[in-house]
Amino acid sequence: MPDPVRSTVSPSQQSELADRFAKVRALSLDLAAPLSDADATVQSMADASPTKWHLAHTTWFFETFVLRDHVAGYALHDDRFPFLFNSYYEAEGRRHARDRRGMVTRPSLDEVRAYRAHVDAAVLAALPDLSADAHALVALGCHHEEQHQELLVTDILHMFSGNPLEPAMWPAARKVPVEMPGAIGWIANDGGIVEVGHRGDGFAFDCEGPRHQALLAPHAIADRTVTNGEWAAFIADGGYTEARYWLADGWAWVKAEGIVAPLYWEEGESGWTRFGLDGRRAIDPAAPVTHVSFFEADAYAAWAGARLPTEFEWEAAAASHDAGGGNQMDVAGPVEPRPSTGGPGFFGDVWEWTGSAYRPYPGFVAAAGAVGEYNGKFMTSQFILRGGSCATPRGHARASYRNFFYPHQRWQFTGVRLAKDI
Repeated sequence: MPDPVRSTVSPSQQSELADRFAKVRALSLDLAAPLSDADATVQSMADASPTKWHLAHTTWFFETFVLRDHVAGYALHDDRFPFLFNSYYEAEGRRHARDRRGMVTRPSLDEVRAYRAHVDAAVLAALPDLSADAHALVALGCHHEEQHQELLVTDILHMFSGNPLEPAMWPAARKVPVEMPGAIGWIANDGGIVEVGHRGDGFAFDCEGPRHQALLAPHAIADRTVTNGEWAAFIADGGYTEARYWLADGWAWVKAEGIVAPLYWEEGESGWTRFGLDGRRAIDPAAPVTHVSFFEADAYAAWAGARLPTEFEWEAAAASHDAGGGNQMDVAGPVEPRPSTGGPGFFGDVWEWTGSAYRPYPGFVAAAGAVGEYNGKFMTSQFILRGGSCATPRGHARASYRNFFYPHQRWQFTGVRLAKDI
C-alpha cells in the first residue's frame, strides 16, 4: 500500500539523493553504450547475465520496491517485465530461469532504454513526496545498481572472451612497462580484540553488521597484492601440477576443468598474454594478478609459504585507509588492475580473497519483506572478498564491505593478498 506519510527527508537530502540516482543511472547507460543489441543480449554462462538484463533488472528494482509499493496509482510500464527481470526474489513470484536470460531477445535494447527512461522520470517526480522509508529504498537501489555495474562490466568481458575475434570493447593506448615492485613487506598485528562490522554511519548492506568484537591472533598481512609476474613464477614452478598445494575440492576442479593459469591468460611464443576490455595484450608483470578463484588463491598462498587473511584481519588492517582511494571505476572505459604506486592499496584494483566463509555476524537479522532476501539467504558455501576492484564504482566500497562468491568462480576482478602467523 502507498505510504501516506509525507517524507521527513530534508530538501537538501532529497536533492542529494536525486543527483546520486541520476548519476548512477547514467553510468549504467554509458557502460552499455558501445554495445549492439546482439552484444547486449548474449549470455555467455549461467553465472553471467546479458547487459540488457542488467539494465532492465536494476530498473525493475526501482519500479517494484519504490514506485509500485510507495506511489499511489502507479501503473507498471509493462506487466510482463516483472517475470522477465526479477532475479531471485521468491516473495515476488515466478520468474524467468536465470540460465535462460540470453533467450530474451525481446524487448530490444532500445525498448529497455525506454523502460529505464520511464522509471527514472517517475522516481525523480515522486521523490519530494516519498516517505523516509522509500528514500532508503532508493538509496539501496542505487547501491544495488552499482553492484550490477561491476557485474555488467565483468559479464561483458566474459562474453567477448568467447568471441573468436576477441573484440576490444574500449580501445586503449599501448601500455608502458613499469618497474617491478620490490619483495612483499609485512604489516604486523600483535592480535587482540578488535571491533569489526559497519559502525552505523552512512549506508551499509545488512550483512555488514551488527558491529561486534573479534579476537585476532598475532599475524602479519602483506603490504601489497600478488603480481602477474609472481603468479607466472608459480605456474613455472609447477603450481598447477602439484596436488600438495591444493585443497581437495580445488585439485578436483583443476583436473576436471583443465585449469593451467588465471582466466583469460594464454601462453604464446612471446610469453603470457591476457584478454581484457581493451583486447588481448601481454600481461603486465608488475600489475596485480586477477581473475583467480579462491582455490587458486589458496594454492598460491600454500606455495608461497603463507595463507589467506581472515576477513577480520583484513578489515583491521584496512580500516584506517581511504575506501574511496585507489584504482576504482569513475567513468565507462577499459578498467583493469594497475601496478602499485606505493602504499598497501587495500581498496581498488582487485577484490581480495580471504579465508573466511560467508556467514552471518552474531545478532544478524535479515530485513522484513522481499528485500530481506538480498543477502542473508546466500550465506552458505561461499567465501568473503574485501576491498573493491578496478570495476567497482568509486564510493561504493567500505572497510566493512563483504563481497562473496563461490570458491571456483573467477570471472570477477579477484586477486590475492597474503597473510601469515607470527
